[in-house]
Amino acid sequence: MIGLIGLGNMGRAIAERLIDDGAELVVWNRSPEKIVDLEGVRVAKSPSEVAVSSRVTLSVLANDAAIKDVYFGGGGILSENLAGRVVVEMCTTSPERTESLEAEVERRGGQFLECPVGGTIGPTRQGRLLGLAGGKPAAFEAARHVLEKITRRLEYLGPIGNGASMKLAINLPLMVYWSALGESFGLVLDRGIEVGKAADILADSSGAIGAAKNRVPPIRDMIAKGDPGDVSLSLQNGLKDMRLMEELAQAHGRRHEVISAARNRAEAAADSGFANLDTSLIAAFGQKVVPSE
Repeated sequence: MIGLIGLGNMGRAIAERLIDDGAELVVWNRSPEKIVDLEGVRVAKSPSEVAVSSRVTLSVLANDAAIKDVYFGGGGILSENLAGRVVVEMCTTSPERTESLEAEVERRGGQFLECPVGGTIGPTRQGRLLGLAGGKPAAFEAARHVLEKITRRLEYLGPIGNGASMKLAINLPLMVYWSALGESFGLVLDRGIEVGKAADILADSSGAIGAAKNRVPPIRDMIAKGDPGDVSLSLQNGLKDMRLMEELAQAHGRRHEVISAARNRAEAAADSGFANLDTSLIAAFGQKVVPSE
């Protein structure tokens, strides 16, 4: 039995992948009505019930507020003896947060591993995520067989906090790219180049990142039609990640002008109604529509 806590977009995709792989799941979500249509799983009454019912529990939470509730709240993970259990936190959070969670889980007899992942919903359903694990070697080995079911590459990066740091590192250029792409659109839309043509060329250029192929079309549609499409990572959660990047850089005495500039643009977009849209749509913020020919 595998435990899964948090069935938002990513959590549900992970559940579907594990079910397709033949796993038996016990799950919990703060909004149980959102998972009534998920077949073949046992629905627990609390996070603690999930943790004690499974050898390995994956926690797929959105932010620190959710972590506080799920671990420390009533019926939380830490309300039970966790001997013989492994808790894997997959939320993108700070090294300090995962260090404190490791100490609390171990205090209750369990093992703890962080394993934030790189990838979106499509790769998740295909078992093609990039797993970035940090923690004690024994915890990694205990959880490896589950994590390998959802990853194309699973890296053990050493002590707790290293996985969190690596996830922030891989997300940083992605966040910067969406802001830079917005400035790129501005250069050509103001010259009267049609948005569809501009989007196609930008996505096919040497400056495009791997995610551009899938995410530039929704950006085009947002600029041209006001259609935001689906949400993979909301801008409010993207902003949370950007702030964590700045804090981590500051903690190590590193400069962070680039991500700070991207955050400023993202905050302006969020204040203008983009907060619950996909982070990539920063690129559509403030653009003028050039009609199709």
